[in-house]
Amino acid sequence: MTIRDPRGDQPAGVSAVLALVIGAACFLSLAILGLGMLSYFADVDIVSVPGLSVWPGISGMAAAVLLFAAVLRPVLSQPHPSFRPVLIIGLAAALVHLAVVWLGALVTGVGLVHAAAAASQLVVSGASLVLLITAVAGAWIAIALRRTSASAPHWPWERTDEE
Repeated sequence: MTIRDPRGDQPAGVSAVLALVIGAACFLSLAILGLGMLSYFADVDIVSVPGLSVWPGISGMAAAVLLFAAVLRPVLSQPHPSFRPVLIIGLAAALVHLAVVWLGALVTGVGLVHAAAAASQLVVSGASLVLLITAVAGAWIAIALRRTSASAPHWPWERTDEE
């Protein structure tokens, strides 16, 4: 018995959901790696504001990943998505990270001046640029997975003799 591909004879790339999950995971992991490398090699703290906890940064990264996925989802739902929106997706993720860190700093009670200092440190230290680049890379990877003729991975015992 031959198992036929439900999407047709030619694979149409991975599903939009799988491409979205892989793209978001790539964005998050590359962002964590990039921020760690920036902090280590430039010998700077990403945000060094007195009295500021780690929660604004964590919530900013969570918001950036959620917005990344929300903006990338309609792009991936197209049968042949374009690479044009990747820069917009990257800018949106970097800006929402910046805004949520600033808002999170205000909510934690460090004051308007310290919240502005935290946001400006993200821009000046290059952390926002790292997030922009990693979001662009994650979106490009997701769109490339959707556009290629790749199919979902299979274990060796799942393959048929015809493959």
